[in-house]
Amino acid sequence: MLDEFRRVGRDLFLSGLVSSHAGNLSVRLGDRVLITRRGARLGHLRRQDVVETGLFENDSGIALASSEIRVHRAIYQETSALAVVHAHPPYTVVLSLTREAIVPVDSEASYLLHRVPVVSAERTIGSGEAAALVAPALRDYKIVVLRGHGTFAVGQFLEEALQWTTCLEAASKILYLLELSGKEKREYRRGAEGYERW
Repeated sequence: MLDEFRRVGRDLFLSGLVSSHAGNLSVRLGDRVLITRRGARLGHLRRQDVVETGLFENDSGIALASSEIRVHRAIYQETSALAVVHAHPPYTVVLSLTREAIVPVDSEASYLLHRVPVVSAERTIGSGEAAALVAPALRDYKIVVLRGHGTFAVGQFLEEALQWTTCLEAASKILYLLELSGKEKREYRRGAEGYERW
């Protein structure tokens, strides 16, 4: 399990999707949660950087857990997810500041994600407000963006949640560059109008 945390954390850091001490990862094990420690360096995780705590109740592990533990718990309580990846992908965060959803235009993300909702909270880090917005959105979507903060992606494994995170960031970069070019997009996808409503 620690090896999976290390692989995914290192990929997130090397891909520029988190800064040195940002982002967090968790896995659900029954009524327990393994989550990265508060302030852990995802690119260089050590055994002591993954802590265990309760899914429904606090215990001694809670003192060291990521400040986002409240959001992770809400996600596990409201969805069938077994893993959560929280990252700060820069192109995705930029797009979240100007729209209510990110609708990819490239083939891969259109196929895998269709549409990604953006939710907005006044307190974005580890708040009950953020948990109440993010968790319900993940009942219907693989990944959601908390405006100005970052993404929460779910999966059966950390690697699956990593896939949604990197896919969305690549799609956001394409969208950003397309808009920067000032060129009009030529639609090539059958049924593309449905992605806006998905």
